[in-house]
Amino acid sequence: MSPVETPKAGPAPSVAGRLDTALGRFTMYRFVLLVLAVLAMYSLVLEVLGWLTFGIPEMLAHLALCLGLTYASNLALAALFRVRQHSESSLITGLLLYFLFWPSFQGMDVAGVALACLLASASKYALAWRGRHIFNPAALGAFAVALTGLNVATWWAATPAMLWLLIPGVLLVLYRTRKVLMATVFTLVATSIITVELLRAGMTAGMGVYQALAQRPVLFFVGFMLTEPLTLPPRRWQQLVLAAVVGVVFAVPYNLGFLANSPEAALLLGNLLAFLVGQRGGVKLRFAGRRKLTPSTTEFSFEPARPVRFLPGQYMELDLPHAVSDRKGRRRVFSMTSAPTEGLVKFGVRTAEPLSAAKKVLLALKPGDELTATSVGGDFVLPRDPHRPVLLIAAGIGITPFLSHLASGGLRERDAVLLLLARSAEEIAYVEELRASGVRVLVRLADGSEPPQDFTAISGGGSRLDADRLKSLVPNINDREVYISGSPASVASLRRAARAAGARRVHVDSFSGY
Repeated sequence: MSPVETPKAGPAPSVAGRLDTALGRFTMYRFVLLVLAVLAMYSLVLEVLGWLTFGIPEMLAHLALCLGLTYASNLALAALFRVRQHSESSLITGLLLYFLFWPSFQGMDVAGVALACLLASASKYALAWRGRHIFNPAALGAFAVALTGLNVATWWAATPAMLWLLIPGVLLVLYRTRKVLMATVFTLVATSIITVELLRAGMTAGMGVYQALAQRPVLFFVGFMLTEPLTLPPRRWQQLVLAAVVGVVFAVPYNLGFLANSPEAALLLGNLLAFLVGQRGGVKLRFAGRRKLTPSTTEFSFEPARPVRFLPGQYMELDLPHAVSDRKGRRRVFSMTSAPTEGLVKFGVRTAEPLSAAKKVLLALKPGDELTATSVGGDFVLPRDPHRPVLLIAAGIGITPFLSHLASGGLRERDAVLLLLARSAEEIAYVEELRASGVRVLVRLADGSEPPQDFTAISGGGSRLDADRLKSLVPNINDREVYISGSPASVASLRRAARAAGARRVHVDSFSGY
């Protein structure tokens, strides 16, 4: 989906709202790459200050080897398999391996790191299913090298001196990827087990927790590897179960001969479990056509090469290769507006100027052109109980995830109210679909114009929609589950208003423009 700037829909943007807007300017890959690059530079500064003991020549050579070999090997493999290289992904893998293996000039150590780089790149192609890699490449490379005896991953990022930037970096990444709860579950499980083991060894509880977090790779592992979206199951509850399972395998000591306790082994097990329950691999989408929804929005339809499993309200990530890349990379997330049983997969996108590189790709598509969908996920789904009443609030093109609920019939027998915020009547998308749904639609227009027939107009389009106004519009809001979709700033303010109005359960689907 794509955002639209709406009029004042609530209180001034909060700190969280401004942070969402700032971080939303970067794709997940670009942001993780930036954070890892800053940590790599920080590690060099620590070495200069004498807080690390590797040696600057060793660290620079190690960094150059990891980045250069993963990038070059990925480039060669992409050419061999005739696919586009994802340079940001290869650089992220290189930086992860930089922090996993000990910088050294010893021949076997260097050979082990080089092999890990090559295996990590190769795994993206050799161990892939329908275009999607199954295992975390860095973890697989480290695990395989350990079996050869050439080198063993030490995860030296788990150094107390690194914590000063590691902690804020991990927190920002988890906030950006919306995986704070999952990370919390893993951290609590792993830290508790490690602390108990250290207590048995005679250590105090405080020192046990400190060692678990400062001298074990718990934080680095959960921030940059376990929560990687492409190797996660699609639903939040599945991700939480996975975090707990991996936390146990990560922390409990074991030795089965050829297989001993290691972070990379725990992660690979988690990757395999996630693969078994998720959308298995990428899906080829053949462009079927487009239609203009409003002067500033367009719907794009695609025919999938095979059935796509998803729930109404979920999103799909598309790989949109473009010759002139922008800072957000190639992959974009869009909410699906079609029902799971339809033969087509549809997305509603804001296509007003200025156009991003990704939107130019979409608008340039011709019937028969192909794109790849790389993942499906999200928890913006309705309650299982069909008698549970809901309030749906959409800011602008934020209406898109609700269209899938309408198309699938999920609101047909449910007590539902839809509150739609838009600039003007002509900017309301999917008018006919909303009218045919039978759902009560309340419309608040910034310019004060009249909404389409059969919709209920709300006065005061230029004023803020605060808790009192929301309560007056939906008096029983405390009995309804509330779903809010729109830009980060709109979602943040509307969420606060809903909470203040008495809403007990609020689900949000915020997004940034591309």
